[in-house]
Amino acid sequence: MAVNDLELFPIVDENGTVIGKATRRECHSGSRLLHPVVHLHVINEHGEIYLQKRSMDKDIQPGKWDTAVGGHIDYGEEVVAAMFREAREELGLTSFEPVRLPAYRYSSDRECELINPFFVYVSDGCIMQPDPAEISEGRFWSLSEIESNIGKEVFTPNFEQEFLMIKDFIK
Repeated sequence: MAVNDLELFPIVDENGTVIGKATRRECHSGSRLLHPVVHLHVINEHGEIYLQKRSMDKDIQPGKWDTAVGGHIDYGEEVVAAMFREAREELGLTSFEPVRLPAYRYSSDRECELINPFFVYVSDGCIMQPDPAEISEGRFWSLSEIESNIGKEVFTPNFEQEFLMIKDFIK
């Protein structure tokens, strides 16, 4: 998957208000420009969380397990529209009722994001079709399986942080 370094992202303040725009390259260069993203946690009837293993072609955290759906909000795009677009692109999910959680700030040495998390419950019969350009594999994980792998470089640091915030919503 080719990364478009010139793709435009909105730059936002702590409240999510757009205050400018910058390229992907600028946002991921250590500039600390706050840009919004969406995450969707997919939870099945057994309380297990679907995780994706990031493609080795990803520019950030390749090969690590991460949130079922995650992606940048395009400049001019609304948060909910971006969440549905990413769910369709990454897993082929199109018809579901997401629950929105409070946004939070995540920072690493390369970027600074305003994360807009959602979650959705799906039935065992829900069919997901992971995009092989985005995701090398995906599966449901039990809460105990996730907890026993925290801190072992299995997951993205962002997922580990977010998991601690969402696990009480799942139980």
